[in-house]
Amino acid sequence: MLQLGEKVVIVADRFEQQLPIGEYGYIIAYDRNADNAFDYVIRVPKANRNFFVPASDIECEDLLIQQEAERVEREALIDYALATRNEELFRRLMSNDEELEAEQEEDAEPMTAEDFIRKVNLRAWI
Repeated sequence: MLQLGEKVVIVADRFEQQLPIGEYGYIIAYDRNADNAFDYVIRVPKANRNFFVPASDIECEDLLIQQEAERVEREALIDYALATRNEELFRRLMSNDEELEAEQEEDAEPMTAEDFIRKVNLRAWI
């Protein structure tokens, strides 16, 4: 849950309210009514209006900046791997690092039947 006064960015307009997508706003209230689809009331200074918005329509500014920085860093590493013809780095960047590590761990030791069932149950949330 976002804090009051937190700076947010409007990223969607799910209920087609003519929200100014991409504009900044500040959370000024929570909508605690259970019968209402909206979660927050935000103030958009540029539009000089208050809007009722669901949580899915807004994102914290800090989170968006962090995601953009990670994207730029990944693109720079891909460019570097291509320029230096570093195939290993390129393949690691293009595939998920977690999948690569999981494959290496699986190849290292054989899995028992109990471990396999435990792993399947964890992934299936049983």
